[in-house]
Amino acid sequence: MAGSLGKSLLTLSSLALLHAAFSTYEHFSQLKALGRSEEGIRQLPWNIVIECFLSLFVFIIGVTLHAPPLKEITWASEMRKRTIEEMDSRPSFAGFNHRGKILFGQEVKS
Repeated sequence: MAGSLGKSLLTLSSLALLHAAFSTYEHFSQLKALGRSEEGIRQLPWNIVIECFLSLFVFIIGVTLHAPPLKEITWASEMRKRTIEEMDSRPSFAGFNHRGKILFGQEVKS
């Protein structure tokens, strides 16, 4: 339900943003046709600005609803999927050659 609602909100916000872009183009071309392009080039009508921000807000809600659920990244969640046999025990770390000299003095030569 939330996925389809999110997808429809994304479509609606994209269409609203395209409409705002077309309205901006139309507004500037009308000012240019009237010869007043210098005075109105930096100012958009409020309805276009509100439509852009409303489209952005609806887009953010749509992306939030359309996104898949987040996955856990904890060690416990990873170990739920694996067994201890699948994990590498790294036997190369268990080296005992370095302890004999300290515990027993010198090596026994045979």
